[in-house]
Amino acid sequence: MLSIIVVTRDEAAALGRCLDELARVARDRGPGALEIVVSDGGSRDGTRAVVAARPGVRWIEGAAGRGAQLDRGVRAARGDRLWFLHADSVPPPGALDAIEAVLRRPEVALGAFRFRLDAAGWVYRVIEWGVRLRSERLGLPYGDQGLFCRREIHERTGGFGDRRIMEDVAFVRAARRHGAVCTLPLPLTTSARRWQRHGLVRTTLRNWLLLAAGAVGAGEPTLQRLARAFARRDGRERTR
Repeated sequence: MLSIIVVTRDEAAALGRCLDELARVARDRGPGALEIVVSDGGSRDGTRAVVAARPGVRWIEGAAGRGAQLDRGVRAARGDRLWFLHADSVPPPGALDAIEAVLRRPEVALGAFRFRLDAAGWVYRVIEWGVRLRSERLGLPYGDQGLFCRREIHERTGGFGDRRIMEDVAFVRAARRHGAVCTLPLPLTTSARRWQRHGLVRTTLRNWLLLAAGAVGAGEPTLQRLARAFARRDGRERTR
């Protein structure tokens, strides 16, 4: 069984499309071939209603924090293969077959998809190109690329832990000690809302700064302070 774990917190606007696309890519699968677990961190909007409207999708909830929510989803899941998705991602046709093919390769510890943003314009293509370099040359895909692995890898790495920031990077780095990281050519489309809300340059700079800080050994408290500094700056600029 493939278990698909979607982490949410106030994602009513985006989640429906993600779940509907998952239903489409799974159409040719028989009963019991996959499950979808939505791991919520205290949504106050209509996220739960979105899930309730789609029979077969499981809902669990607990304290907020992406790392804890991901691990909570794994504990609730039944499958021996795990696919971690963001609520604003849209899986491509053929995704399930591609995941199965990669996870049959014993030398591969972790897989991900090629990154694509749902916005037009050359600047978004440049961002995608930068992500492709990071993923394929550095072997460091992010969580918005739909990470997937066998359950044994999640167990051997200790999972995502209680990290609230850069939990995906820590998990990928841990998984690399157990095998190769494979980035598929299939694109996983993700909402460009973060870049549009906070600015293209600022969002990209924030991501690379946090990555560099983590690479030189900065702990989560330092990473959180850096992220909060960017958030405060964004707030000041929006009020001008």
